[in-house]
Amino acid sequence: MKEIKIGILGLGTVGTGVTKILYDNGPLIMSRLGAKLTLKKAADIDLQRDRGIKFDDGILTADPLEVVNDPKIDIVLEMIGGEAIAKDLILKAIDNGKHIVTANKALLASQGNMLFKTAAEKGVSIAFEPSVGGCMPIIKTIRESLVGNSIASISGILNGTCNYILSKITNEGVSFEDALSEAQAKGFAEADPTLDIEGFDTAHKLAILSSIAYGTEINLNEIYVEGISNITATDIEFADQCGYRIKLLAITKFTGNAIDARVHPTMIPFSNPLSNVNGSLNAVTISGDAVGDMMLYGHGAGMMPTASAAISDTIDIARDLIYGTHTRVPMLSFQMEQIEKIPTQPIEEISTHYYVRFSAIDQPGVLSKISGILGDHQISIKSVHQTEQKLNGAVPIFMLTHQAKEAEIQKALSKISSLDIITDTPSLIRIEGTN
Repeated sequence: MKEIKIGILGLGTVGTGVTKILYDNGPLIMSRLGAKLTLKKAADIDLQRDRGIKFDDGILTADPLEVVNDPKIDIVLEMIGGEAIAKDLILKAIDNGKHIVTANKALLASQGNMLFKTAAEKGVSIAFEPSVGGCMPIIKTIRESLVGNSIASISGILNGTCNYILSKITNEGVSFEDALSEAQAKGFAEADPTLDIEGFDTAHKLAILSSIAYGTEINLNEIYVEGISNITATDIEFADQCGYRIKLLAITKFTGNAIDARVHPTMIPFSNPLSNVNGSLNAVTISGDAVGDMMLYGHGAGMMPTASAAISDTIDIARDLIYGTHTRVPMLSFQMEQIEKIPTQPIEEISTHYYVRFSAIDQPGVLSKISGILGDHQISIKSVHQTEQKLNGAVPIFMLTHQAKEAEIQKALSKISSLDIITDTPSLIRIEGTN
């Protein structure tokens, strides 16, 4: 029976999970693959930590070059993360003719165009299912299952930390700070949660999804990104009263000549299945011209879910090796020569519905001044709600608008903020899925 040898770079959470699956499910994998997957080398800076795995002699090394330079290794799994040493090691492995499996969404979002071109020139594959959505087969679904579809849009919850925090605030009424602290205590959030709560982790994943959905170069820098740190329990409570949930969504749409790609807190109606995805779970909806709307749901991170995706990629590459082929399925869904740079639509050009919260002095004429400025910018008000309870001495005013252009509502809010009756910066949340 053919033996395919793999090497692992990084024995952290995901690298350890991959090893566990290889050791625990080796016979099952062999019966499905028709070949034996053998771990030849595994590199990590910490060789003393107990990972609950008994490695065979000679497998562990502190030198990653022993993995990428080993002539007997066919596939290298990069599980280090980051954009420095990981990039150098991947390039070295590619230069040595090795196929790559990676969970490194940050590296792919920033350097992916170069890495994929380099791999194609060398005749090897880069597989990256674990980089987006954990165990959800979102990459495989778009690249293979929906290969005959024109993708109109993708919307998804792609960060478990943010979803956990928003779910805690929604379901228990706790503060943002308390929800974040609990997420950190349970291991759902890093000690420095900036990448998660400010939306950058989600943007990395959206950049990758937009590329494979539309055949465009990966373009992280043009994605609009806004995090959840300014969302309050008051906003969530009001959204609930109006039939909405607030989620941090990754949204990409093809407009015909440009791509709308953005990450921000979004109000979605209860009828949207994404509104009921709670805790640290992820979910993605895809709209294709042949299939209509479909949804994937599952654990977006964690040792075993992400390792499962990495093993899936490894087996796909191994199947190609068994039959003497490579990149049978294009790495980015489209043939490399067909990938182009499709422009990204600036956030100012989108049109959607909006929720706006103002803090205003309690006096006559406040509403007329606000609505007058909104009207001057062609923004039609759908509903207005004012509570008698004051917050920090001011009266909160909640408004929902009909569809309006982003540029106009931003201009209007700038003018409203300058009024002496407004005591704080207005809060704006975009609404999706409303007619």
